[in-house]
Amino acid sequence: MTTSARAWDADLVRQWLERRYAASRLDQAVADRRGYDARDDFDKAAAEEWACRALMGADCTNDQAAFAARIKQLIGQEEYPATGLHDDVRFERNVRAYLRKLAKMTKANEGFENTLRHQ
Repeated sequence: MTTSARAWDADLVRQWLERRYAASRLDQAVADRRGYDARDDFDKAAAEEWACRALMGADCTNDQAAFAARIKQLIGQEEYPATGLHDDVRFERNVRAYLRKLAKMTKANEGFENTLRHQ
C-alpha cells in the first residue's frame, strides 16, 4: 500500500459510499422507467448499489489497508447474489469493474471527495 499525502479519512469514505448507494438507487429507477433500452444502465446501477452496500456496513472503512483487502476479497468472489436483474453475467462483470475502480481509488486515496451524483 502506498502512502499518500493525505491521511485516510474513514468518515469521508463512508459518506462517499452512502451517496453513491443513493445515486445508484436513483439511476436504477430512471433506467427502469426508460424500459427495455435501458437494461444495461439498470444492471450497471445495480452493480454499483451491490458494491456500495457490501462495503458500507463493514468496519474495514476505518483502515485503508483493511478496506483494500475487503475489496480484493469481494473481487475474488465467485457469485454476487442479487435479484431483479436483466443479465446476471453483465451484472457480475459490472460489479467486478466497479470494485476495481474502488480498489484504484483506495490505493491512491483519491476520488472520495467527489460526492456529486453524476461522476
